[in-house]
Amino acid sequence: MRKGGSTSVPDEAETSAANSVTTSAKAGSPAADEVGHPPEARRVTRRAAAPPDLDDEGGAVFEVPFEAFFDAPAETSSDAPRETRRATQRDARHEESTPQADRFERTSTSRLSRNSRKTEASSKQRPERSLKGRALGYLSRREHSRAELSRKLMSFTENAGELEALLDALEREGWLSDARFAESVVYRRAARVGAGRIVSELKRHAVGDALIEEVNEQLRETELARARAVWQKKYGQLPETPAERARQARFLAARGFSMSIIGKILKGIEDSFGAE
Repeated sequence: MRKGGSTSVPDEAETSAANSVTTSAKAGSPAADEVGHPPEARRVTRRAAAPPDLDDEGGAVFEVPFEAFFDAPAETSSDAPRETRRATQRDARHEESTPQADRFERTSTSRLSRNSRKTEASSKQRPERSLKGRALGYLSRREHSRAELSRKLMSFTENAGELEALLDALEREGWLSDARFAESVVYRRAARVGAGRIVSELKRHAVGDALIEEVNEQLRETELARARAVWQKKYGQLPETPAERARQARFLAARGFSMSIIGKILKGIEDSFGAE
């Protein structure tokens, strides 16, 4: 720089250097980085200084993540309370440290104790029924034979004499009757099966022989009509081949109808069946 009197005139070299620095700083060229402004800092400064977007009413518009509108699960959320996460981790470590057999033993023991408490509570609420009460409960549902009712009550008492005395009392009072039981069996079964099936059921329930013979005679009087109704509902057409005749005959025999009745229904094959 030249000095003359009280004023100084800059040299041409200094003027050109200053102009180049200013021009580089304005254009954002790498020359601006050499004077103390790195490109990263310049980009951050420009981004921070950029004005926010404005909506139609002049308000600022901010971008909100889509996930912010939904609550994240508690176990996966990073915003969960620190105490809750610590408690969960502590419980997990405790379960890992506890032997597996010990956990199973404590669980089964607690289950047994809970079941025992329920049993005690139910036993306190409902008193044990007497033997006669159980017998009347069975008889209120349907008719029973003496042998069937005795078999059901045998598991509730060890005194056979007491059980026989109870059955005698029920027969005297009209609660128990083999005759009514036989009538109920005939009423429920006669429309679908023959006399042979009904007689076998009465024998299985140890009904008296005299009563069984009486029921058998009554059923024989209507055996043909009942067998024809059963056959009509199942087939309704006479067999045309020997195989069809045998199939229909087996069906009626399985229902408990006699061979003579089957021969009368399936006309033309009476000779292949022997009379009873």
